[in-house]
Amino acid sequence: MSIIRSAGIAAVLAAATSSPSLAQDAGAGERVYAQCRACHQIGEGARNIVGPQLNGLFGRKAGTVEGYTYSAANKNSGLTWDDATFRDYIKDPRAKIPGTKMVYAGLKDEQRITDLIAYLKQFDATGKKAAP
Repeated sequence: MSIIRSAGIAAVLAAATSSPSLAQDAGAGERVYAQCRACHQIGEGARNIVGPQLNGLFGRKAGTVEGYTYSAANKNSGLTWDDATFRDYIKDPRAKIPGTKMVYAGLKDEQRITDLIAYLKQFDATGKKAAP
């Protein structure tokens, strides 16, 4: 019985160490967001510029920011922004939504994406930043 228990514990430990957990760091995410700033604003007073403002992004349906002119592909994508959808999109926007206006090669680094998500999630729909 102890051999089976030891094998089970070893399997759990191997699984835990083989798939690293990515801790979220909003401060690092703010640094990642610096490359988004040329096209997107976030926070109080954010407005649409080249791209839509990003306040309250998570939980919002794609293509619905008032006052921004989206591509038909984005408006008709049927997507709602959540962690998984955003993660896929930011890696390769044109693959996730063919025909999108977003001209961005993509962010491939999983940790940087995780940190960016943490940063963006701090802002509610009005642009207020959640207290730490």
